[in-house]
Amino acid sequence: MNKQTIRRLGAVVLSLPLLLAAGCDSPMLPWMGADTKHGRGYDSPRSEGSTAVMAADKSAAAVRIKLLGTKGEAAGEVTLTPAPEGVRLQGEALGLKPGEHGFHIHESGACVAPDFTSAGGHLNPGGHTHGMHSEGGAHAGDLPNLVADAQGKARIDVVAGSVTLEPGKPNSLLKEGGTSLVIHEKPDDYKSAPAGNAGARIACGVIKAD
Repeated sequence: MNKQTIRRLGAVVLSLPLLLAAGCDSPMLPWMGADTKHGRGYDSPRSEGSTAVMAADKSAAAVRIKLLGTKGEAAGEVTLTPAPEGVRLQGEALGLKPGEHGFHIHESGACVAPDFTSAGGHLNPGGHTHGMHSEGGAHAGDLPNLVADAQGKARIDVVAGSVTLEPGKPNSLLKEGGTSLVIHEKPDDYKSAPAGNAGARIACGVIKAD
């Protein structure tokens, strides 16, 4: 093998990491965004899109809420921050049965145990029908199902693209009286009214400005 061939091979090897890095870059997609027909949320890969979200998180005041179970016990925490696509929710739910659970933003900022009916219906200022799989869907408060592991923990990391943390807007989570996050005992089927056949409300957290 001559010296010229060795130089060419070296250049190819050195360029491989750059090519691989470019190929792996993919933007973060919000729940109420480009791929909503599949009815799922998205984690945030470390890419250009997620960098923008992280920058927004750092520059804006976060709203932290505590989830409570039907007996008033701690059921997790969620942090809400403004993101370019809407509002990012990050945190963890605890004490769930393993499997999927419906997860929604409700219209009233009240979580009175044990049934949490005080939270009202889904946040729906646009008057849409429930579910990403239904015609005319979805509610602004519709979110992807949570998935609890064998220990009853569910990681939360999703962007809700039809809401804002800016007070005064009809789709604001910080409207007068606040709003709330609710977890259900069963999964949301993303189409049935009014809540996707998700069953009883088993955890709730009030969303209000600090």
